[in-house]
Amino acid sequence: MFFRPFIVAAAALVFSTSACPEHKYTSGPRLQGRQTITDPGANSTQNDWAYEASYNWHRVSSEYYRCQNGTQQSPIALSLGNGLALNHVPKFNYNGSIAGDFYNWGYGPAFTVKHDGNWTSHPSFTYDDMTVYLKGWHVHAPADHSVGGDRSKAELHLVHVDASGHEAAVMAIRLDPGNFDSAFITQLPAMIGFNDMGTIHPINIDFTAALESVQHFNEFWTYQGSLTSPPCHEGIRWFVARQIMFTGVEQMQQILGASTYSARAEQEVWQHRINE
Repeated sequence: MFFRPFIVAAAALVFSTSACPEHKYTSGPRLQGRQTITDPGANSTQNDWAYEASYNWHRVSSEYYRCQNGTQQSPIALSLGNGLALNHVPKFNYNGSIAGDFYNWGYGPAFTVKHDGNWTSHPSFTYDDMTVYLKGWHVHAPADHSVGGDRSKAELHLVHVDASGHEAAVMAIRLDPGNFDSAFITQLPAMIGFNDMGTIHPINIDFTAALESVQHFNEFWTYQGSLTSPPCHEGIRWFVARQIMFTGVEQMQQILGASTYSARAEQEVWQHRINE
């Protein structure tokens, strides 16, 4: 595990929802059904950086220096030559249906868990002696991580924070088209386009199908990494599932149609401690 500014309502509590770009999402009173924010000033996506020029981010702002000189920058290329992780095995506490808001974070589909001020009330997983709590998810297209030189059509990032709300871990699931619809994607309403960031849809999601599609991360790579866009903060524990979540062809077309290019150039492995 993130951001573009994302402001949904004037009087709501603002917090970061993704461990990749720092977009801001406003969690306020629950909206009934699909709603479009018509105030053109209520939502903006003005960034001084672009994914297409990720090699140059440190020249854009001095605040992005870590993008250039960091020792654990994400994403990185992975392969079976790295082996698979035997340590940091995650144990999930995702029970039942989870309420939140579905929207587009300017690059693709996204979801934020309804927040009541207590992060520890969110779905969670534990690895080693650390428990982290689900903040939300978003999609990158194409995938951030390549495996064996292959980059999937998209990648789903489940972003988790510590009890204080700081990004701590990301569960990454690669997405590719297959012969049957994904039960997880089937739960979602109609995709919201990247030009419709003012539209949100309160929904409930059951994550069981997502976890089952990758066998609850029983095979995975893990490493110490960073946010995948400015300011590229490090200290993020990444888990990348070996298995792929397959979608239907039309499902993938809808995901890609709602997305724009959002994959950072892969970084050289340095102090990432892959699978250690």
